[in-house]
Order: sequence, then structure tokens, then C-alpha cells
Amino acid sequence: MSQSARISADRILYQDEHFLAVHKLSGELVVRGKGPVGKLPLLDFLKKDFPGLRPVNRLDFETSGVVLFARTKAALAAMMPGGSEEDLHVRKTYCALVSGAPPLSQGTIRTPLPARASKELIPAETKYRVLERFDTVTFVEAEFTSGRHHQIRKHFQSVRCPLILDPLYGNAKANVAFTKAYKYRKFFLHASRLSFLHPFTKQEVKIEAPLPRIFQEVLKKLEK
Repeated sequence: MSQSARISADRILYQDEHFLAVHKLSGELVVRGKGPVGKLPLLDFLKKDFPGLRPVNRLDFETSGVVLFARTKAALAAMMPGGSEEDLHVRKTYCALVSGAPPLSQGTIRTPLPARASKELIPAETKYRVLERFDTVTFVEAEFTSGRHHQIRKHFQSVRCPLILDPLYGNAKANVAFTKAYKYRKFFLHASRLSFLHPFTKQEVKIEAPLPRIFQEVLKKLEK
């Protein structure tokens, strides 16, 4: 997007006076930080139409899906009383392609993960279910509420099924073979759903983002 551009209306997934949810694309930054030099983050574009936004959750540069923003300081404080994303009480659901195959069709990974600040190991839980098995990879859905840094990526690595094409936690040999066979170079991780109890209306809010075209494309190739 150019610096004068605005995101398309169909990417707005939810909005009220307190919150705004947007469909983030793979290859977009949420806020300024790690990423290509000179690339403006999603937050900068949104502030043109929604001043005062503050991110409630964040996604990695290569991850697509639901990103929630607070429109006021009060809304942010209500969602994160401890001031950290690790204090969020939201249920996040992701779709991912992992190397190999989990031993069970559904299960729970409970490997403790380090806290962002102290690096102390703290409890983390990811529930998953297999959506489809292929020759060398598996399409899974994963759900959690704990929200540790890189939780899904680290948890699937801990059970020897890292995300395919993950440069940090993946299997290098499997990644090379997958790229050679299918010509993709970025991992497939999509935040498909985010749900939470609205702190002001006390109603359950469920926000969904459709599976990106490139994700649908690779699934069709794997099915052949």
C-alpha cells in the first residue's frame, strides 16, 4: 500500500465504539518494529480513519488473520488489565500447515513457554485438531487463550511437527523439499477466529477472517 492508501472496507471485520477488528494480510506489519525498512504498518493506515487506535493483539509479519484494536484507552485497559498481551482473556483460533503428522487427530500441547519479559517458564496450552492429512504435511486448527510469544510455532515444534517453511522453528530439510515441490517460501499460519466477552456490553463477540487465497491454493495443490 502507498502512504496515501487506505485499507479496503471488506477488510473491516468488526467495529463498534470501543473496538475495531481488521483482516491483516501476510506480509503486513501491525505496528512499527521488525519488518522491511520503509514499510508502513497497518496501524498507520487505520489511524487515518480511526484516530487513537491501540492494538489489542498482534500477529507476526508473515501471519494473516484477525487483529483487534481498541478505539479508546478505557477499552484497551478493559481488555488488558495487566497491561500486556499475555493478560488477554480472548480465545484465538488459527489454521496452520505443519510438517509431518501429529500422532492424534486431536489433542492438547502443554509445553511451558518463556514469558516475554522475565523469560521464566510459565504454563501454556494449545488445543488442536487435524483437519486434513497429506503425504508430508498436515492441515490443523489450533486454539488457545494463554497467548505466549510464538505459542503455536513453538508448541508444534515441541511435538516434532513444526510449521512447514518456518525459518525459526521449522525442519530445514522438510522446508527445502516443500519449497522445491510446491514453490512456496513462507509459512502458512492464519488467525481465523478471535472471540471474547465484550467488557462493556457483556456479550460474546466472535470475529472471523476467511482463509487467504494463497492458503486455499496450497491446499488444492496438496489434494492432487
